[in-house]
Amino acid sequence: MRSLFSAQLVNDPFGDPGLYVDFLTERRAFLVDLGDIHALAPRHLLRVTHLFVTHTHMDHFYGFDYFVRVLLGRDKTVHLYGPPGFIENVEGRLSSYTWNLIHLNREVLDLRVHEWDGGPLLRGASFSSRNAFKKRPLASRLLEGNLLCEAGGVQVRAAVLDHKIPVLGFRIDEPPRLNICRERLGRLGLKPGPWLRELKEALSEGLPPSTPIELPSGEKRPLEELRAQIVKTTPGWSVGYLTDLIYSRENIAAAKRLLSGVHTLFIEARFAHRDLELAEEHHHLTAWQAGDIARRLGAERVVPFHFSPRYRGREEEQLREVERGFRGEPLEPNGRGGVV
Repeated sequence: MRSLFSAQLVNDPFGDPGLYVDFLTERRAFLVDLGDIHALAPRHLLRVTHLFVTHTHMDHFYGFDYFVRVLLGRDKTVHLYGPPGFIENVEGRLSSYTWNLIHLNREVLDLRVHEWDGGPLLRGASFSSRNAFKKRPLASRLLEGNLLCEAGGVQVRAAVLDHKIPVLGFRIDEPPRLNICRERLGRLGLKPGPWLRELKEALSEGLPPSTPIELPSGEKRPLEELRAQIVKTTPGWSVGYLTDLIYSRENIAAAKRLLSGVHTLFIEARFAHRDLELAEEHHHLTAWQAGDIARRLGAERVVPFHFSPRYRGREEEQLREVERGFRGEPLEPNGRGGVV
């Protein structure tokens, strides 16, 4: 079955962090982190409906101004999510400009900004071009666990991690896939047809188990009975995103709770492990540690990024080191130094 979305890094591994998540059957996209985003054409940015920012260090956030510049003059609502203090950060960026002519635009750009500290509530504020981007508080929303939002059937969850400041990690999940077991269908004497699509839609919409589904024969059977007889449910595709975090027991435990069994993990690999002291000083991961975390999470695939420019021209060395950590191989000559 075709995935609902694709995910690719905005820049090469040495560029600013960023992930573009494009819905394949809708005119929408998600964007994770807002550093240098000039690699994305305006038509791609105009698809973005949700922005997820790990933290507001410059290499993760300075593209905010360019993003707003592209969207000005468009009727559009964008939902933004970030760590504690994010609303104030957005307000600071918007208030640094003069908006005395913004009323000449009939189209309204509405930014719905949310911040999360890991607790039960999601705080929010609205910034609209209709009122020159003056902050207007939104009612706090009670979260269901760590579920930040759902759009187009895709869910986004988060965890708060430690970079000596709170940093968010993200997980993006497709809904479970509903597959019809053709063999069982035949054994039950049921013929394929449009009713199977109706069955899947009823299950996707979460209709009551007793909902009647009409078969080609005209007979009606309860939704739950048909689910048990002919439907196999498998997990949808999932993507994880981790950057700027300390290699610690606490961070790994939080990452496990969020990202266990994730399909593709995008993870920073800032330093080579031989430069472990630098990594610890800057509160970043080494390439080996990035691979080790991916292995511990049970990720099927790991994609490293956010390499330090000091390794330019030695990208393959970084990639090999990530792969060694992913396979659980010890490092030489210093063994498994720095492992938690």
